[in-house]
Amino acid sequence: MAALAGMQAQEPRPPFIGLWSRLEAFQHDELIAAVRSGALVRGPLFRATLHLVTAADWSLFRPVCQPALARAARVLSDRVDTLDLDALRSAVQALLSERPRTAAELRALLHEQFPQHDARALGYAARTHVPLVMVPTDDRFGFPRDPLLRLAQPQQQSAGASELVRRYLTAYGPATVADAQQWSGLAGLAPTFEALRPELANFTDERGRELFDLPQAPRPGADTPAPVRFLPEFDSLVLAHADRSRLIAEEHRRHLVTKNLRVKATVLNDGEVCATWSVKRSARTATLEVSPFAAVTASAWHDLEAEGLALLKANESPAATLRVVAVAPPQR
Repeated sequence: MAALAGMQAQEPRPPFIGLWSRLEAFQHDELIAAVRSGALVRGPLFRATLHLVTAADWSLFRPVCQPALARAARVLSDRVDTLDLDALRSAVQALLSERPRTAAELRALLHEQFPQHDARALGYAARTHVPLVMVPTDDRFGFPRDPLLRLAQPQQQSAGASELVRRYLTAYGPATVADAQQWSGLAGLAPTFEALRPELANFTDERGRELFDLPQAPRPGADTPAPVRFLPEFDSLVLAHADRSRLIAEEHRRHLVTKNLRVKATVLNDGEVCATWSVKRSARTATLEVSPFAAVTASAWHDLEAEGLALLKANESPAATLRVVAVAPPQR
């Protein structure tokens, strides 16, 4: 998890799928144990979205991300423009010092104290201005649908933007300044890259853009085979670049995001997004539905089907009948 600087976790299940796809010896029980022990925490972080990260990285990066979190809250300025943020922080800290509470419960209690403001806007302002994390449970993927929120542990240390950039490049380099800003949600990282220039490797892509990387980072050649991989919803690999043409052809991007802004689970074939996928479950069957963007060769489908069955075996009930089928992508 630390090597990826965390994983987006809008829902509990995706980080398990994401790590299973990346690690040969991934063990579900090891990840869930780390979640329940507090070694991993889940809360708003990069791009003001929920991430699962190590507790150490939370302490390092939560303060760095505060400007992005505060900027995200400003989209609600018409509903909280007169809100006293200091009073809100004090109220949240007092309420959660008593005991953890669900988001709905916290919103309702805040609305009692700030009745002139919209309850949902108060809840969003709370999660973007107060360091909050979710309380794990015995659920299979660590968290229920409506988890309890608690105050994060006091941050013993912090990191500047320089360390954030280094960690981003560890996971996703070579990359441009714009890519790092897209991933983190932070603006104005160009001076940070410039200060780091002496310790970074730099390249120029086919469009003349400058890319940066760590000098010793692995950079496989273009002819290196890339196996089929299934990535979960909201995977950071898909969201970590301003220029997503590195992963997906422009004409296929419309298939990635739903009308309510969910980023779909995707399939990589030879390093490119070639399809989306989802699992339909019934009492006795788990069916992985793959929606290719274009015709798939028999050889490629063989690899997709084999990897899809392996994913189902690792993440679905052992008693279920497992199937992988191709379906047409929904029209938009």
